[in-house]
Amino acid sequence: MAADSGSRLGTLVFTDPQLQPGWSHVSAPAAQPRELPSAPRELAVEVVGAGRVRGLAEWLAETSATSLLVVVDGAVIHEWYAEGLGPETRFLGASMTKSVLAHLVGRAVRDGALALTDPVTAHVPELGATGYRVATVVDVLTMTSGVDWVEDHRDATSLASRLLSAFPSGDSRALLSEIGAGAAPGTRWSYNTADSQVLDWIRERATGRNYVEDLERLWGDLGCVDESAVAVDGTGVALAGGGLAATARDWAKVALLAVAGTTDRGEPLLDPDWVHAAARPPYPFLGVGRLPSSITSFAGFGYHWWPMDATGRRVTADGSRGQFACADRSTGAVVVKTSLWPYDDPLVDRQARDLSYLGLHAVLDAVTPSRPTQEEPG
Repeated sequence: MAADSGSRLGTLVFTDPQLQPGWSHVSAPAAQPRELPSAPRELAVEVVGAGRVRGLAEWLAETSATSLLVVVDGAVIHEWYAEGLGPETRFLGASMTKSVLAHLVGRAVRDGALALTDPVTAHVPELGATGYRVATVVDVLTMTSGVDWVEDHRDATSLASRLLSAFPSGDSRALLSEIGAGAAPGTRWSYNTADSQVLDWIRERATGRNYVEDLERLWGDLGCVDESAVAVDGTGVALAGGGLAATARDWAKVALLAVAGTTDRGEPLLDPDWVHAAARPPYPFLGVGRLPSSITSFAGFGYHWWPMDATGRRVTADGSRGQFACADRSTGAVVVKTSLWPYDDPLVDRQARDLSYLGLHAVLDAVTPSRPTQEEPG
């Protein structure tokens, strides 16, 4: 199957100490930890989909869940882990890593280090002879660069598979120089981890900080509690498109930043305009239900985040084999769900993703915060 679905990054391993066989990881410490408070309460959820109704436990089992964390009013109201896992387990987020990258890019824009209209080559002239020579920052941010790329990790010879094979001992950026032109930027969408790697290269050049250094800065400002880990290639370049592992509670803090662009202390890290734009499809063909059906019919695409409705009210990070960190921006509620469902069968993979999206909506519908965080956007 060509044009593989959002966040397809092969075999997923989620436990310490070896997060992915053969990968080298660099740690990002939690320098200013602030625990999320706990306020447990009953969570009654019915998930309607795939021809019937199922309860919460059945939904988790059917979608091969490994954790579920629900945050309401800034407190954890529900926390569940599969056997052998727990609050200290670092879950490989796969392409949820891309949404963290979006936060880092948003901060760089707010700091004035780069602009969405900047040409890619203004920051990375090494790509002047590639398909990126006429693309801008917003083109790679929205995966509408138009370059000649097929995200197919089931084909071991594809550029996408070759990109992953650069970890841990290869040179992932050297491979980016092989990518040719396809369509004109801004005219089509194609899921593209290379766009994420180029976006991170731009961010690094603009800020002078590599991914891990910028992640450590973000981790401290968010008050993340546990050390995270990031896969790097042989030159030390991070897999910014899929190599971050973190605890469920720290993934929740990533999603909480997508609500209003502020920390739990109310400190602004992202501009409000950025937060609103990140949660909305910039083109009609990126709307919910408008992406290729092999990707998903339940989300669109924004700034490396996946809008779950047309208004930008709900948005999620999305990683291979069932990694989600979603937020309801009108209430501030957050749901983190990690999973480990089979990937080789595209039909099983697709149904588990669709059912997960339906369940995430059901969980968010079931929680009623006592105090809205902000007015519903849009």
